Amino acid sequence: MLKRIANFIASNSLLSKDKRYMIALSGGADSVCLLIVLQQLGYDIEAVHCNFNLRGDESSRDEQFCIELCSKRNIKLHLAHFDTNAYALLHKVSIEMAARNLRYSFFENLRQSIDAEGICVAHHQNDCAETVIMNLIRGTGIKGMAGIVPKRDNIIRPLLCVSRGEIEDFLAKESQDYVTDSTNLNDFCVRNNVRLNIIPMLEKINPAAVQNIVKTAIRMNEVNKVFSQSIEASVSKVSHFIDNSLYIDVPALREETSPEYTLFSILKDYGFNPEQIERIGCNLDFPTGTRFLSATHQLLFDRQKIIVTKIENNRVSLKIPEPGKYMIGEMKAIRVAKAAIDDGFCISKDNMTATLDAANVKFPLLLRTAENGDRFFPFGMKGSKLVSKYMTDKRRSLADKQKQLLIEDATGNILWLVGERTDDRYKITHNTTDAIIVSIVEI
Repeated sequence: MLKRIANFIASNSLLSKDKRYMIALSGGADSVCLLIVLQQLGYDIEAVHCNFNLRGDESSRDEQFCIELCSKRNIKLHLAHFDTNAYALLHKVSIEMAARNLRYSFFENLRQSIDAEGICVAHHQNDCAETVIMNLIRGTGIKGMAGIVPKRDNIIRPLLCVSRGEIEDFLAKESQDYVTDSTNLNDFCVRNNVRLNIIPMLEKINPAAVQNIVKTAIRMNEVNKVFSQSIEASVSKVSHFIDNSLYIDVPALREETSPEYTLFSILKDYGFNPEQIERIGCNLDFPTGTRFLSATHQLLFDRQKIIVTKIENNRVSLKIPEPGKYMIGEMKAIRVAKAAIDDGFCISKDNMTATLDAANVKFPLLLRTAENGDRFFPFGMKGSKLVSKYMTDKRRSLADKQKQLLIEDATGNILWLVGERTDDRYKITHNTTDAIIVSIVEI
């Protein structure tokens, strides 16, 4: 078994003899086996035990066992104690999730402090098979069929090549005892139910059921690598960013081999749940204006485009009492200056600069976000027009409309639809003697 684990470590490039590693040690058979195996294989290891204070005297028993085991084997042990129930109540999560969050957060902080390369955990073939079955029960894609992978980020699983039975046989030959978590003997949670009931039933049908499920998971992991590359290529074809907003080209998405998976791969990172994504994917012809919300983002359908933007307070209201420079957020400013019209004067053609007749401009000015009902007289056009209608005619997206800025003066008249067009009533004429120049600039 040692040779098989050594080959597994080498073939998956999991560990290096010149690096230090942490062992997550619970005191159970799996983690005790992992500790002994890696020590016998000559790796530089330190153990870490977490006491979640959930099982009374049994928790104290497990901690004492780990202390004695590491002392006997001359392995440095790090201990952590948590009030798991209090954490779960505070963060409104399950006890299982609370323990997981506490454990892995502590592991990572400790890893950095002792300069360890990774954290070794004792998942084995049975754990992988259980995970695949659980994912199938819940409904899964290719990634879920891949089960548990040998390495993800700093978490390393050197025992995925052996079964629970082999681990127990190894410890028996080593005359090494271990502790048993009594909660693992109850089938009240899904994993325990799979472990205690479903796996034994499958093994009655085929004694090699666990090994066969693991082999399938390994193949599916390889399939997932190819699939992921293909999906990444599809994502890059159909989506791009403009000013921190994500744009998805609906006609291009329809042309992909798997529009559904492509869309899922894009939207899952923005907080949209599978039900929302399925509904969106089945109705790519939603009318313009259809909106979906996640906890963090807004999704809008807009003329053969899907636009995803972060939900934030985009309302702007900045009073400008006189010419000068005023900050807009952290990276932008609005600059207002007065200039005489002379022979060398030239009106800027930059769309982020407006040149206005100073005689008609009444301070204070107000920079604000456009609202429904706003109306102005677009430069060069006859009559007034709703800002919303102007933006629609210019084929601006709904997301653009929501964050469009304008400047009005003390009379309430719009002087400039920022980045778009000035108001015709404030244009420079042959009678103009002084100009107000307004610019939006990057800092």
